[in-house]
Amino acid sequence: MSKSMARVVEAIERCGLDARILEPGPSRTAEEAAAACGCELDQIVKSLIFQGESGRIYLFLTAGGKRLDAARAARAAGEKLNLADAETVRRETGFAIGGVAPLGHLRAPRIFADPRLADFAQVFAAAGTPRHVFAVEPKALVAACGGDWADFAA
Repeated sequence: MSKSMARVVEAIERCGLDARILEPGPSRTAEEAAAACGCELDQIVKSLIFQGESGRIYLFLTAGGKRLDAARAARAAGEKLNLADAETVRRETGFAIGGVAPLGHLRAPRIFADPRLADFAQVFAAAGTPRHVFAVEPKALVAACGGDWADFAA
């Protein structure tokens, strides 16, 4: 098990989340993940990392079929945002792009979640690698990672 996935498993256990780690295959995109998991596109949790002008890191958990609206995301964060580069993502979260999990970060970002995710009994989020996801109830996930529900997606 990779160090990244081990951090996710440890965080899941520490939070007491009822989650199952799965290896459905390559899932670098939401479409690939949905096909591999056999679920609706919006059941895939996209983890989008942004950096504010202040330097603060934000994680937006977005339903797979939706796009982040930059103006709405900036309003939720309370500052102008830029998409974080790959080096910043790895340094701050400990994950490579394509495997950023909602929890188990090296430094906890401020987290916002798309309300669309709450429409499902189960969602699938990255588990620290591009090949692994974990299945979890969305409200429990957002509570466990200290996230806030916010309307930032288009």
